[in-house]
Amino acid sequence: MTISRLPSFGAILAVSIALRVGLIVYSEWHDQHSVVKYTDIDYRVFSDASRFLLTPGPSNYAQGPLARAIPELRDIIGDPYTRETYRYTPLLALLLAPNVWLYPAFGKYLFAACDVLNGILVYRLLLLNILEKGTQVKTDDDKPSVEQEKRTDLERNAQATLYSALHLLNPLVFSISTRGSSESVLASLVLLTLYAALHRRWDAAALLLGLSTHWKIYPVIYGVSCLGVIGGADRTRGWKGYVRALFNPKTVRFVILSAGTFAALGGVCYLVCVTILVDMQDTDRFNSWGYPFLYESYLYHVHRLDHRHNFSPYFYLTYLTYPVPGVPTQHSGFLGRLVRSPLTSFVPQMGLAVGTGLAFGKRLQDLPFAWFVQTVLFVIFNKVCTSQYFLWYLLLLPLIFPRLSTTPKRALTYGAVWVGTQALWLAEAYRLEFLGQNVFFGLWVRSLVYVIGNAWVLGGIMGDYS
Repeated sequence: MTISRLPSFGAILAVSIALRVGLIVYSEWHDQHSVVKYTDIDYRVFSDASRFLLTPGPSNYAQGPLARAIPELRDIIGDPYTRETYRYTPLLALLLAPNVWLYPAFGKYLFAACDVLNGILVYRLLLLNILEKGTQVKTDDDKPSVEQEKRTDLERNAQATLYSALHLLNPLVFSISTRGSSESVLASLVLLTLYAALHRRWDAAALLLGLSTHWKIYPVIYGVSCLGVIGGADRTRGWKGYVRALFNPKTVRFVILSAGTFAALGGVCYLVCVTILVDMQDTDRFNSWGYPFLYESYLYHVHRLDHRHNFSPYFYLTYLTYPVPGVPTQHSGFLGRLVRSPLTSFVPQMGLAVGTGLAFGKRLQDLPFAWFVQTVLFVIFNKVCTSQYFLWYLLLLPLIFPRLSTTPKRALTYGAVWVGTQALWLAEAYRLEFLGQNVFFGLWVRSLVYVIGNAWVLGGIMGDYS
């Protein structure tokens, strides 16, 4: 079957929608009849946070400056951070308010809809910005051949359909969103930012980047590559010319708009309820949206020490030096402080992510590739890494496929290494999680294999990019 005979994009879209709706309906039945739930525990956290937001009570209400100025707010606005482990923007709890007053599965349908929207955006970006039109055949009267134009357009549409199907029909993508993960919302914001950037709507891109960074902090790395493209960075002019390209009125405007959006959204969330709980037993504990918003949404992730096993090799070092209440710390020296320091993982992670953004942020058409490389490096070297983080770069993978000169053999090798390193890690994690065996060291070794394997795959993709 030739590429032009593939199903239409409309057919792929219809199948993907039916697939997601079917899984959500099934998840409702499954959760009622099985001890092991299909729905992610985070979805319950989201719903609880929305409930706390909409139903203020004696220990769950706004007490900040706005609430003191407008006392009625105390009867309207609750605190989503009353729900332990809710570490997201209050806007997510607000967005999922219909979970409380309309339908408990509303959020799942919303996340699935964002998934579908992302597939549409990928298709449009491929068609309008990434897939180049083929060379048209001239007829004797020096006019383009109508048949050739139609064939070229059909082939471009087929290619765009094929690559967008890699997102729409990806089991990892639709299973995570239908289980109730909110990653698809952030993915929509990231793709909208890229869409605006590739169409040179830099003001809109800056605003969307600020919103994306407010939603989750990692998209801030994309700003570096955007600055290189906006300023027209040219390495042939030397480092002085490159610095001037990064710092000019256009780039300053982009930074101000993006950072201003991020600060404005954060300021609103903080000022709605910046408060100190007036409690006889706990007069210093911050409550409501103020400090909890800053801590749970941003600061927690900087100081986070996760000793539970995950793909990142840092988990084992944290496990060995994790402080236990009532037990004297045996690793209080320089090594212990170094392992627990956020800079240990932050410096190499951000150095690589920012450095590649500067290196590949040259031309507008290279922006999807720059974002992809930055995201992969950010995920690989993050101090906590789970399967959901893979969605951050898999979202961008279909957009760079047309520019890769990878042979089928190499592509299969890349896929085998990517899947194989995860399978190797998961097999050992099963022994720890379900069999209770002490295999922490072996799991750490497999985490190192995961990092090396993924870095090798990324290096291969970077070499294949043209």
